[in-house]
Amino acid sequence: MSDDSEPAVNISGGPAGGGRAAEFDPATAETRAEEVVDRLGELFWQKEYGGRDAFTCLVRTILSQNTSDEASQPAHDALIDRYDSDDTDLAESLAAAEQSTLAETISGAGLYNQKSETIIDTAEWVLEEFGSAAAFDAFVTNEASAEVRETLLEVRGVGPKTADCVLLFAGGRGGVFPVDTHVHRIYRRMGIAPPDADHEAVREVLERDVPAAKCGFGHTATIQFGREYCRARTPACLEDPDACPVADRCDQVGVFPETGEVVDPAEVPEAE
Repeated sequence: MSDDSEPAVNISGGPAGGGRAAEFDPATAETRAEEVVDRLGELFWQKEYGGRDAFTCLVRTILSQNTSDEASQPAHDALIDRYDSDDTDLAESLAAAEQSTLAETISGAGLYNQKSETIIDTAEWVLEEFGSAAAFDAFVTNEASAEVRETLLEVRGVGPKTADCVLLFAGGRGGVFPVDTHVHRIYRRMGIAPPDADHEAVREVLERDVPAAKCGFGHTATIQFGREYCRARTPACLEDPDACPVADRCDQVGVFPETGEVVDPAEVPEAE
């Protein structure tokens, strides 16, 4: 396993985004979810996350909503170039930002008008509730995970995945497995989560069945697996069953190689 194999264009920030390489013994896995996470960790990377600035991470995650990292990362870089400086708190800069200018700056991320409003509102909330981005970072790092998550979910535009990414990448909290569209699709397709499980139900299954120290790289490695192998409409197993590195742990719910059909697991008729 390479210490720097994680791509830089990634919500975690890749090698430059923090995280410590970690190794685990796959022979000790106690659940199928843990077996899958171990195998994906060996295929891609095994890391324990934490250390990102909480407000910067929050902004980066908002930008990633409903778009790819390839699109949102340049928007994030442009935002930082324009609004972040050594002598100005980033939350203060963004709270004072002209919405149209910020929208233009992040236009590559999609939904830029909505996201620029959310970012400005969030910056104002951070200043009102904590006084500075640094104080917000201390709150995320030091307070109980449940309290941080509950507080973040009260902010307009911040959903469970965004809150969990802040807990994971900034707070370094073990046992946090953010669920994006890849994670939601893959673990239902594998049969590890129920086919009709919503994002929160999938998260509960994974945080129950995957050890706390493995949840972080379980999240990021699963996303990479979804991009390279278990794609939404063209999973690798559709053409070659041997192409998938976890084929022996997958129920292929909603994937029908004999017909080439791929449907959402929730749409698969129940067996009579």
